[in-house]
Amino acid sequence: MNAPDLIEEQHLGLYRRTTESAVEWWRVSVADRPQTYRLEHGVDHGERHGAVDLDLVVDAENLRAKLKKWRREGFALQTADDTDLAPGSERDEFMPQLRRAAAHARAARRDETPREATTVRIGGIDVPCGAGHPLVPRVNPAYLFSARFDNILEDIAENRRVMLIGHTGAGKTSLIEQVAARSQHGVLRSNMNGQTTVGDFVGFWTVKGGETLWVDGVLPTAMREGLWLIVDEIDFAEPSILAALTAVLEPHGRLVLKEKGNEIVAPHPSFRLFATANAVGAMSQFRHLYQGANLMNEAFLDRWRVYLLDYLSPAEETDVLVRTLGPHMTRPLAVTLAAIAADCRAAFAREDLSSAFSTRRLIDWAELMLRTGDPERAAGPAIYAKVSPEDAALIRGIIRHHIAPAG
Repeated sequence: MNAPDLIEEQHLGLYRRTTESAVEWWRVSVADRPQTYRLEHGVDHGERHGAVDLDLVVDAENLRAKLKKWRREGFALQTADDTDLAPGSERDEFMPQLRRAAAHARAARRDETPREATTVRIGGIDVPCGAGHPLVPRVNPAYLFSARFDNILEDIAENRRVMLIGHTGAGKTSLIEQVAARSQHGVLRSNMNGQTTVGDFVGFWTVKGGETLWVDGVLPTAMREGLWLIVDEIDFAEPSILAALTAVLEPHGRLVLKEKGNEIVAPHPSFRLFATANAVGAMSQFRHLYQGANLMNEAFLDRWRVYLLDYLSPAEETDVLVRTLGPHMTRPLAVTLAAIAADCRAAFAREDLSSAFSTRRLIDWAELMLRTGDPERAAGPAIYAKVSPEDAALIRGIIRHHIAPAG
């Protein structure tokens, strides 16, 4: 930091002057752009603290001119020893200080990023590229990266352990796969269906051609080859699998293969670990909808960044339909279909429906609808045959509420 910066930093804070009827104040903080400062003005009347009535951004030269003017008018900088902490109190200063700290942290992260690393811009985040692999998922060009995904993308770039929770069909797995597709990383998936053993996950000994061989499970395979591992429905996993996972939940955690003479598996720099769940944490209230889901203690969850993923909004889903099936799928048609999906999900949340309504199911139905020209006929294989007769009857009623029968 140069000398002028130091001078300006000393002038940040609250300037106050007392008049016969009130206390007038100016607050100086760092603005978002470099070498700019935010000035907020207000007036306190007795015990009542006034709101900000003037908010502007100035450069360093204008700030110096303001400081001279304030000194002439009797304003004084409040010091840490002052006991009358009105708008300059810790409570009022928290957010301005946090904005400054976050800006410095973002700049530090940019400086720490290796310049030679190849990245791809996904959403609003630069994600490191992989070397390519046969297991790289296919790119879905219609996939919509909402701004709400940016924190997840940044955690992926920083090699955090990410768990996505939400209802079936909310797009938890597809988000990770589409990030991997665009950044050229291979993906392994392990579905915790209640029959997945710790041997499937970690590895096991087998006899082949009279020779005893070790076969790596999905976890050491992903760690050695730098693949992205998605543990689907982790809330159905056996305790032995969770115990094996715990060892590698730290960003550079290592796996010890006790069955193989305590061999240590170190993670490849490109290795990433993800999990999905339906009935964990904020989703625990829906555990009764997902029979067999296990409780997860907070110590285990604290090793993950846990994000709650909801279904796409009707507006987002409308965009996805148009992008996927356009130009034949017009926006008015897509708006109606997205509204039907939203009503079905609301019924599921109320437990009127026992099955969720995924975006994948909606697109399949729309695609068949464009082929047949008949919503009811298309709904047969796309929706009704996949649910109970009771659910089919309710969904049929929702559809007819939005779409008049063909004349």
